[in-house]
Amino acid sequence: MDQPTSGAEPADAADGGAEALDRPLPEGVRRRVIALVADAFGGLTVAELPAQLRQYARFTPTRRAKFAGNAMAAALESEPLFRQRIGERLSQAQPELAGALEAGSPPAAADPVDVAAAAYVLRPVGWVKLVEAAGEEVQRADAERVGEETRRELVQLREELERARAHTRSETERLRAELDAARKESESLHRKLRSAQSEVKRGEAALRRSTAEAEAQRAEAAAQLSAAESESRRLKHRLGEAEAAVEAGRRASREGRSMEDMRLRLLLDTVLDAASGLRRELALPPVTARPADSVDAVEPGRMSPKDIAARALSDTDPALLDQLLALPQAHLIVDGYNVTKTGYPQMPLEKQRLRLLGGLSVLAAQTGAEMTCVFDGAELAAPVLLAPPRGVRVLFSKAGVTADELIRQLARAEPPGRPVVVVSTDREVADGVAKAGARPVASVLLLKRLSRV
Repeated sequence: MDQPTSGAEPADAADGGAEALDRPLPEGVRRRVIALVADAFGGLTVAELPAQLRQYARFTPTRRAKFAGNAMAAALESEPLFRQRIGERLSQAQPELAGALEAGSPPAAADPVDVAAAAYVLRPVGWVKLVEAAGEEVQRADAERVGEETRRELVQLREELERARAHTRSETERLRAELDAARKESESLHRKLRSAQSEVKRGEAALRRSTAEAEAQRAEAAAQLSAAESESRRLKHRLGEAEAAVEAGRRASREGRSMEDMRLRLLLDTVLDAASGLRRELALPPVTARPADSVDAVEPGRMSPKDIAARALSDTDPALLDQLLALPQAHLIVDGYNVTKTGYPQMPLEKQRLRLLGGLSVLAAQTGAEMTCVFDGAELAAPVLLAPPRGVRVLFSKAGVTADELIRQLARAEPPGRPVVVVSTDREVADGVAKAGARPVASVLLLKRLSRV
């Protein structure tokens, strides 16, 4: 903060106007002056304050000293009327000190900083000397305090040095003991190393002996292998002879069995001829129709599951979905967020997923159909820790792939002829899966069906 300095004032012997400081206020005196002004500030009206200080009129003394210190110091130096009003407040607050300063005999027991600050505000005759004396007193006190602190630090440093020396001596002794122990351990390790080298040499000699023995055994094994191969060739020759004998026996057995088959066929032909003669005698018409032909039904290839389910049902009737899922090996593919944002968009995404998957799990248990629920992976801020419910396959689209494209891939992966139902209100998804042979239904249809679960 700026130091208040002496300014040009009208010559007034009673106000000390002929006197002026030739140096900045000591820092301690300056802080005390600002504190005095901040305390007396609140007793003045807004009109009595200089224009630059009126914005701080509602501040507390502490906040005024903190934020308006420079402004108050400048106003005190440049505004004689403002300084006079502050001096009057100071005289009312500390009449004894003010009277002593006006009389030219400041109290000997008073703090020199308080005396200098009051003299700077009241400006009695000789106030400059009082301020300079206070500055010198503060400097002497600071010097004595610094000297005392220096002495205490010196004593403390000496004590720390002595402790460090003692610690160094103890550490030296400890390191010497550790060095002796390490030397002894090194000698022991050298002895163990020499013993290990001797063991290695003995092991190498044993390895050489084992290698020679292994070579001899390998040669013996090669000879035995050659003999075994010769024996194997001989046995294969004998096996071929045995197989030829077995094949000859099988041919003889088949010839004998052919005779029995001929007899059995002759007997069967006799029975069939007898049955034909009996049919002619009874005049029975030939059988061209069967009982099952009289039942009214749709033959395969004549009508699609879409036509069956659509008969007498609207596109929003939950019974339509029941009929589709009742088809053999039906597969229900659900556009997850399309359904949840149609039915309950106000819920968080996590609760939307849990509610939909819970309903699909119950529906899977009721119908036995295969169910796959697809969510858009782009909606996720982090990986989802989700245990798929029983009977429901849960899939999230990869980065760069939308849930709509994943649904179309699932529909195209199914074999032609399998009943595949896709739940989505998205027109593009519906058209895409319809080209793949799937049946698209609206999301509201599934929501109505789940409301009955």
